[in-house]
Amino acid sequence: MVLSIVHVLSSYGVGGQERVALDLAIGQRTRGHRVAVISIAPPPDGAMAEEFRTAGIAVDRVAKREGLDPTLVPRLALAFRRFGAHVVHTHNPQPLIYGAPAARLAGARAIHTKHGKNPGTRGQRVLRRAAARLTKAFVAVSEATAEQARLFHDVAPGKLHVIPNGIRLDRYAPDLAARAAARTELGVGEAWVIGTVGRIDDNKNHVMLVRAFAMLPDTTRLVIIGDGPARATLEAEVAKLPDPRRVILTGRRMDVPQLVHAFDTFALSSILEGLPLVVPEAMAAGLPIVTTSVGGLPDVIDEGHTGLLVPVDERAMAQALGRLAADKELAKRLGTQARVIALERYSSERMVDAYLALY
Repeated sequence: MVLSIVHVLSSYGVGGQERVALDLAIGQRTRGHRVAVISIAPPPDGAMAEEFRTAGIAVDRVAKREGLDPTLVPRLALAFRRFGAHVVHTHNPQPLIYGAPAARLAGARAIHTKHGKNPGTRGQRVLRRAAARLTKAFVAVSEATAEQARLFHDVAPGKLHVIPNGIRLDRYAPDLAARAAARTELGVGEAWVIGTVGRIDDNKNHVMLVRAFAMLPDTTRLVIIGDGPARATLEAEVAKLPDPRRVILTGRRMDVPQLVHAFDTFALSSILEGLPLVVPEAMAAGLPIVTTSVGGLPDVIDEGHTGLLVPVDERAMAQALGRLAADKELAKRLGTQARVIALERYSSERMVDAYLALY
């Protein structure tokens, strides 16, 4: 049976949920299904809208008005009907709150994916629980995220499933030519490069990463790819370093699969996480991982085998990063094993198959 599938997103901004939806939509379209994506953010579109269009996915917008917007439900339902949706797949809280009842009005089945903790206010949790009752299935991207769903009583236990995120691993295969080009562009020379990718906000805790990096030798460099509301705070922290030029802030980039090859180690300093795509992507690139032991990350990283897990502590982070910089053989071994595990566990094909089986 050919399905008509509509993914509903908070926005077309560059983030984890949007990239999961993109890879999922591409895989579903490849298997012969009709796929569209709808953003509930007002214009202008974010950069991911063009990524969807390029992949042949129908792109639409049904903008939410300020505050609680009861008109959004019937407006979304009309869009679902126009597309002839069989399945409406919502990603994160606001699309769930409005998309699930709209799917019911349109005669479609609602599936929701919980990508992170999303604690929210008491009122928001009440709305999310009410909307979750209208779904046919509620997916968490990791066991830790599923446990959070149970803790917050997000959904009836019988509807809860776990499907880890997947990625298009071929885009991250180690590439010596891409590595040379990326290192030349970033101007890192022969330095040992610690890199990270992600939205610059308080949860990602980049300030702690910079403070940990400050304890490392001058032969190291730190590359931070991304942008976000905490960028000014991050820039102020970088400015405190004896040599701020050791930290390279690239801003938002759409060529991350090429730039990660410049890295020697991938670092993540988050306070909260679900299953961040950037970690299996870095693993697929053959990079050893140093990450805080939060959320779903301990389920992704095999301690001492594919990377090093540390508490949310700048000294512990510095020690782990310094250990890999000083022991290149260990870093190489962890990176090689990380790629093997990424290929086994985190392919987008596996994720697409799991969601289609659930549909």
